[in-house]
Amino acid sequence: MSVVRTQGNCVAIRALSHQSSIPRCPHGSASSSDDATSGTPTWIGKGLTCVCFKRKGSYERICINLTPLQEERLKRLKHRMKIYFDASRPDHQEALRALWSATYPDRELHGLISDQWKEMGWQGRDPSTDFRGAGFISLENLLFFAKTFSISFQRLLKKQGGKRSAWEYPFAVAGVNITFMIMQMLDLDAKNEWAFDLLYCVAFVVMDKQWLEKNATYMEFNDVLKSTRAQVERELLMDDVLRIEDMPSYALLS
Repeated sequence: MSVVRTQGNCVAIRALSHQSSIPRCPHGSASSSDDATSGTPTWIGKGLTCVCFKRKGSYERICINLTPLQEERLKRLKHRMKIYFDASRPDHQEALRALWSATYPDRELHGLISDQWKEMGWQGRDPSTDFRGAGFISLENLLFFAKTFSISFQRLLKKQGGKRSAWEYPFAVAGVNITFMIMQMLDLDAKNEWAFDLLYCVAFVVMDKQWLEKNATYMEFNDVLKSTRAQVERELLMDDVLRIEDMPSYALLS
């Protein structure tokens, strides 16, 4: 194994021998999907504190020491993941307004509870009811996507390109589900909090690509999400992927 000391959205562990003597990972509650193959890495998050391996029903890991800056980033990310969306908080209300402005810059929002939100893909007039377990960070992820990759964001929002289903996935609710999926994948151990946001954008465009390739309808959304996770994990495991930006699917963003 070699450890690469890098900055940015980078991986800290370059390689790991399957014969290495490594301690048992405390991620005992992590997913034990039957899709995992014994002796094969089930996920590697670029910029994570550990790498987990699935071996005969147990998870193992090798850990690295974090710099003070990395510790602070991890602390901030974990804090972000614990914040529930609170419709009574002015900063959360402002984040919703900011999402609307980034999504529809030329349209006035009539209220935080309005039928307008349905156009974005929320289930009802009040988007605050859709955040569930993903919390406030799922709103932050949508806002990051809208501001950082506006062309891709608008293309997915407007369902442009490809043969679309008559019963499409709801855009905003899909975004919340993708946040929750990545939270499960990374098990809260991301070293770089911004890598989480970037991986979210990649996962969203991968999901839409999978949706089109499968000619999926809304009833198949969970299957598409599952295949999205599998593809993201495969790309993160590639030897030449040292940063989120090195993932092949990163090229889908614009």
